[in-house]
Amino acid sequence: MTDGGDERPIRVLGIIGAGRVGRVLARLATAAGYRVLIAGSGDPARLEATIDAVAPGAVAAAASVVVHEADAVLLALPLPQHRTVPADALDGKLVIDAMNYWWEVDGLQPEFGDLRTSTSEIVQRSFPGARVVKAFNHMGYRDLDDEARPSGAPGRKAIAVAGDDPGDVAEAMRLVDDLGFDPVAAGRLRDGVMLEPGGEAFGADVGADELRAMLERFPTSQRGIVIARARAR
Repeated sequence: MTDGGDERPIRVLGIIGAGRVGRVLARLATAAGYRVLIAGSGDPARLEATIDAVAPGAVAAAASVVVHEADAVLLALPLPQHRTVPADALDGKLVIDAMNYWWEVDGLQPEFGDLRTSTSEIVQRSFPGARVVKAFNHMGYRDLDDEARPSGAPGRKAIAVAGDDPGDVAEAMRLVDDLGFDPVAAGRLRDGVMLEPGGEAFGADVGADELRAMLERFPTSQRGIVIARARAR
């Protein structure tokens, strides 16, 4: 992250969710020069030592403080827990959805298993005043931790971003780049289904060209065909 004349819209990144993904992204963001606020499920004072050890410079705070002070809020919660954030708390905020639906962990929840919609569209409906984009959900936390590289570095891996507003997608893609990955546009928020479990891109640790090829293949994949049929109905 450059200083001085930097005009980027995200200067303070808020992260709600202090699990493995949240902590890794906090480390990458602080290393890139962002001010990072992170909230877990408990007392921020108890989280502070853990965060200081894994992401020096990041600040543990209550979720209400994170939401109020951040320019963008990254949700790294178990997907059903996004409902614990007040519906109007994120009004006007860029919200980066890094969550996934795991029925084995979250329980069978038909809303999240509905193939006619992406889980990020459900998140958008939960926060109608927010600007939701999908990113950072399809790469495992170990690869996120190990694979970050400077822009232009050989072997740099890619992260896809899906969203309905081009400006919001551009902001999220800049964050992806700053955190050490090549950003790849993945279409609209409904197209974020390509990044969810079951799609070829999910779990992929690949470069930008290969990730784009995976997304292009999705409509003809078994899962893509099943989703297309469900949406046609």
